[in-house]
Amino acid sequence: MKFGQIENPGEVDFGLPQDHPDTRENLKAGQGDKPAAFDVYVGCAKWNRTDLKGFYPRGTKDELGYYSTQFNSIELNATFYSSPTPQQVQTWRDKTPDYFRFYPKVNNGISHFSRLNNIEDKLTVYCDAIAHFEDRMGMCFLQLHDNFKPKDFDRLENFVKKFPKAIPLAVELRSAEWADQEVEARTFSLFKEEGVTPIIVDTAGRRDLLHMHLTGSEAFIRYVGANHPSDYTRLDDWVERIAQWRSQGLKTVHFFLHQNVEKESPKLAAYFIQHMNRKFDLDLMVPQTEV
Repeated sequence: MKFGQIENPGEVDFGLPQDHPDTRENLKAGQGDKPAAFDVYVGCAKWNRTDLKGFYPRGTKDELGYYSTQFNSIELNATFYSSPTPQQVQTWRDKTPDYFRFYPKVNNGISHFSRLNNIEDKLTVYCDAIAHFEDRMGMCFLQLHDNFKPKDFDRLENFVKKFPKAIPLAVELRSAEWADQEVEARTFSLFKEEGVTPIIVDTAGRRDLLHMHLTGSEAFIRYVGANHPSDYTRLDDWVERIAQWRSQGLKTVHFFLHQNVEKESPKLAAYFIQHMNRKFDLDLMVPQTEV
């Protein structure tokens, strides 16, 4: 079974929980004297034709090139399965327009196989490669296995502190043990101190990952649809929560959409973007979903 997938999503209470008590103060701390611009990046988890069926016009040969005319960002899972070369990163970068941003996932050789232990050389090679995204770099993100637990906090701390500060970093924790009050306080204090963005995961079978704890003025949300009508009403709730955070000082949103079975992620994204445009008077491009 896929992570967070359940057989009966209609039975899940998808209501968003209250914010963590620190969120308002952390948002407030990021406010300046002048109203901040509001940057919103929305994308899918993949750009390949196999997963995004019906999205590409007939005859499309350059999938990334077309995708980047429809979205302003991509969650780049390809780097999780295979660490890219600088040449590959440059090729991806050169296929996209100035406004486009990549969000590469840390390679699983670092996060899963080595479990953040003795990874200095691997991390150097990886970061040297993704640095070639240059101005197209959105944020790199580390996704830890759900069996990576607080007993290995020192490894996480070492990784976060050694990760190049020139590359923005987000972290996704999947073990329920990280939600322990003392553990969470220690971990999120580290994230705040090191400028790391904690990822919020919204998926049907793991509601415990909705920590709603922001450590600064950015929110990184990974949204997993359940292939159920509730996918759309859940997005409505997210627009309202983002509006609340925006009123408290939120400056940037990174929002990526998946489905347990990829069928209509572009449609979900188009729905979400249209609502964000109306709510915040934005002019985000709305992907064409009928080709």
